[in-house]
Amino acid sequence: MLQKPRVLAAAAVTALVALLAACGAEGGTGPGAGADTDTPDLPLAGSHWTIAAVTVDGTRSVAPPGARLEIEENGRARGHSGCNSFGAAVAVNGDTLTVSTHEVTLIGCPADRDRFERALLKTFTGRLTGRLQEKGLTLASSDGRRTMELVAESGSPLVGTTWTVDALLSGDTSGSLPAGSEGKAKLTFGKDGRLTGRLGCNRVSAPAKITEKTITLGAIATTRMICTGPEMDLETKLYDALDGPLTYRLDHRTLTVTDVDGQGFTARAETVEG
Repeated sequence: MLQKPRVLAAAAVTALVALLAACGAEGGTGPGAGADTDTPDLPLAGSHWTIAAVTVDGTRSVAPPGARLEIEENGRARGHSGCNSFGAAVAVNGDTLTVSTHEVTLIGCPADRDRFERALLKTFTGRLTGRLQEKGLTLASSDGRRTMELVAESGSPLVGTTWTVDALLSGDTSGSLPAGSEGKAKLTFGKDGRLTGRLGCNRVSAPAKITEKTITLGAIATTRMICTGPEMDLETKLYDALDGPLTYRLDHRTLTVTDVDGQGFTARAETVEG
């Protein structure tokens, strides 16, 4: 096993937002929300959802792992199709969500994920009527030809969560992982005080002392396997990114880690089935 001492200096910000807060006369999301209607606005501002499926013209497509949607407090929505990230302007008026001005990253998707992404973006646009259930939300077009099924998503703590690296960071730029290495890098800060996981190819382990603002790693041990090019490429980038003082930000189910030069990665809380 290789040994290398590391120290992770972090500023921890954790915020849990109630997904289904009580609605009423507080107003909605986006400019003009809640105007000219007697129907209470859907309580969507600050909500997080797992995308379960979309239906277009009678064809239902189940979402791939990682498909998600967040509706922010500022009249914006952002999400992930399971391949590309997307954003949009949104406004809530009563039980209607109006979606406009899509922005989508341009990562090439496998055929099945590309089909789902096209159906998702076709569905999540224009005027959609929302219907809340106990743990979910359905959005539907006025003609009923497009529907989107969402499940309320809880936040994840730093400790005890398996974090799957999903993007590399360089300053303000987020880049995709080396093709073929998706889902290979996973990290967990255990309740036993150890960091364990895989950097893309090799397993990694280190003692980890966690306080409110810092994580201090002891000697990091890794195995010495030689893997395919993309996995080793990702591992090299992550190994370098974990060297030296780092900061982190925890945002619901997304962990962002950067060094003093803005190099780092984002990781997504792994969904547990069942």
